[in-house]
Amino acid sequence: MQQNFLLGYGERLTEDIFIASGGGQKEPPYTFRESVNRISTMLDFAVSEIDNLPSDACPQDEAIISLTLHPEYIAKSYFPNALMSNVGMTVVGSRPKKIIPKKLSHEREPVEVVTTELFALGTRSALRSWNLTLPNWNEGIQGAKDLVSIEEISAPAPREKLKGKISDSGIQAMEVVLHADESDSGFQVLEEFRRFLQVRNLSEGFERYFFAQGLCFIELDALAERFEEIATFSTVRALRKMPELRILRPTIRSARIPTKRPDLPSQPPISNDVSVAIFDGGIPENHPISKWVKLYEFPDILPANSELQDHGVAVSSAMLFGHINPNEPLPRPFCLIDHYRVLDKESNVNPHELYDVLERIKSVLLEVEYDFINLSIGPHLPIEDDEIHAWTAVLDDHFSRSHTLAAIAVGNNGESDQLSGLNRVQVPADCVNALAIGACDTTDNNWQRAPYSSVGPGRSPGLVKPDIMSFGGSLADPFVVLSNDDKPSLIEATGTSFASPSVIRIASGIRAHFRDSLNDLAIRALLIHTAEESNHDPLHVGWGRAPQNINDIVFCDNDTVRVVYQGDISPASYIRAVIPLPQGDIEGMVTIKATVCYKSQTDPHHPGNYTRAGLEVIFRPNAERFSREDQSHPDTKQFFGSSRIGANEIELRRDAWKWENCLHAKKRMRGRSLNNPCFDIHYNSRLEGRNFKPSDKLPYALVVSVRAASVVNLYDQVVRTYANILEPLRPVLELPISNLEVQD
Repeated sequence: MQQNFLLGYGERLTEDIFIASGGGQKEPPYTFRESVNRISTMLDFAVSEIDNLPSDACPQDEAIISLTLHPEYIAKSYFPNALMSNVGMTVVGSRPKKIIPKKLSHEREPVEVVTTELFALGTRSALRSWNLTLPNWNEGIQGAKDLVSIEEISAPAPREKLKGKISDSGIQAMEVVLHADESDSGFQVLEEFRRFLQVRNLSEGFERYFFAQGLCFIELDALAERFEEIATFSTVRALRKMPELRILRPTIRSARIPTKRPDLPSQPPISNDVSVAIFDGGIPENHPISKWVKLYEFPDILPANSELQDHGVAVSSAMLFGHINPNEPLPRPFCLIDHYRVLDKESNVNPHELYDVLERIKSVLLEVEYDFINLSIGPHLPIEDDEIHAWTAVLDDHFSRSHTLAAIAVGNNGESDQLSGLNRVQVPADCVNALAIGACDTTDNNWQRAPYSSVGPGRSPGLVKPDIMSFGGSLADPFVVLSNDDKPSLIEATGTSFASPSVIRIASGIRAHFRDSLNDLAIRALLIHTAEESNHDPLHVGWGRAPQNINDIVFCDNDTVRVVYQGDISPASYIRAVIPLPQGDIEGMVTIKATVCYKSQTDPHHPGNYTRAGLEVIFRPNAERFSREDQSHPDTKQFFGSSRIGANEIELRRDAWKWENCLHAKKRMRGRSLNNPCFDIHYNSRLEGRNFKPSDKLPYALVVSVRAASVVNLYDQVVRTYANILEPLRPVLELPISNLEVQD
């Protein structure tokens, strides 16, 4: 039987190209004099509010002022650099904000849209000086032309900084977010905040804090009725009650299956070259799965909790064996696991445990770079559109700089209140540099989202969350794992806790058999590319259900070709990626499917401009079709950016798809309309929402599939046409490919 392996080295089909860019003159919504008059009035009131702050609430006599951009000026090229430089202010953060502007250009009717609210830091004397001189400004002054980009100016009110539901009274563990980076001035702000708290007896101080790209997350205890007083400190960005640690326990109580005890495999893992880490509740030292799972303990951690060990064993079982079929032998594990016990007996009751657990995880990630990581724990906190949590900020920053593919369970709060957003994916499943995994209810073809599985949308960027689904069990069809016994039996459970390691199991199986032929970006792209589509709400199921059989990823049908491109691209440049087709016209219809994945460094203090890198992908289906005589490149046709996922939300930010670091779409076209089709890929970059050109190239993975039902030997034709360019990726281990099947 012919085996049509996935084709690799698609990057050999790419070349650098030049495309001229530029736009015409922009018509502003306001005249210059209108802008001066409007802003002068708002600035005068804001400066008055800031002058009324206590002196020790303004570290180094600096204060934060809010500048809301007009929605027509949110692109990075309109960032008001010159204005900020002239008035002596520095933008230290931003967030998305919904507004109805007073006017739009071209006399259009204003509607509610999402724009950007900037937080600028400067001395109070600089603000007073700007306030005094602004009414007399003319267009020749440095930065004066940036005034038309400003819709509103205000002083952030302390009450606006309070997030979520806060108790009326009593001492609460709380989380404070400061605008402060890991520099000498940032540490000075921390010390001034500490003194501010102590002088007012607001808190005895704080011990634990995390810096993350311009933000400092602080853990402290304070009286709930004085939270607003704490928020008067000018550089406080947000303040909330400390979220509880979520441990994704099964949504139904585990039950033993009345069957004989399973026989564990006697063979070693398929590969010793794949590294996987699980951060969870631990496993007993002498548990039988210890032959594949190595337990790591932290010196300062308290004794284990038996219930959380149950969870740790179940998650490890899902990673080793997937969903266990009681009627079949357990499959041979793909690899070994390092299991870090980050939870202890205090994890259920100690409100400060959240930062302890994050510190343990971070300490491991700084020491060891794993191929794959699974997280089924995190804060009990649905994501927010205007703030990034410490867990997400710290983990996303690490994953952006590593070659690790991480899977994070989205949470089991899918049946919580929808109107208040309590059913949305939970932190840190909003990481853009990790896979967020939801749970479906069955392994059958008629699957749907398990009711408990948290839903999207994610924030933009990061709109598609969950990324993919995997079986997590349901009341009618539970997920089966090993029990936490010396002689383990099989037990039933449900939860996204088990869907997430199941996906990592598939990913590790690909790596075990194909080694370094496929990097972490390529494996992520393949998991999304081959996800099983459905008619379910994409905000609930993301790109679809992850393949349950690795064969569906690495094999192609005779009428289909699937190609992996693994390359990199320089900032501000374009590359052209040819889509491989056989020579001559193709009769009938052709379906082209493409997935692009890359990692991006992040700016958590700018949630609306969170990702620093963006790949804009242009589809050109016909190399000989030009609409104009002076056109340098063939006509384009929309491919990405028209996804059904979150279309109503994405229309609110016109350029958001340019900054999503995972793109996936497919188009069905007539074969005769295709002539040397290609994707032109442009690397956009930004830093904190403004123009920026990094020095390093950006690694990416592109997966392209072409299916032509009328061409029964399409795969063979493409292989012959691109001989010595594209190569089938074959497993490096001497093992029948049928052994790659995943347990159903």
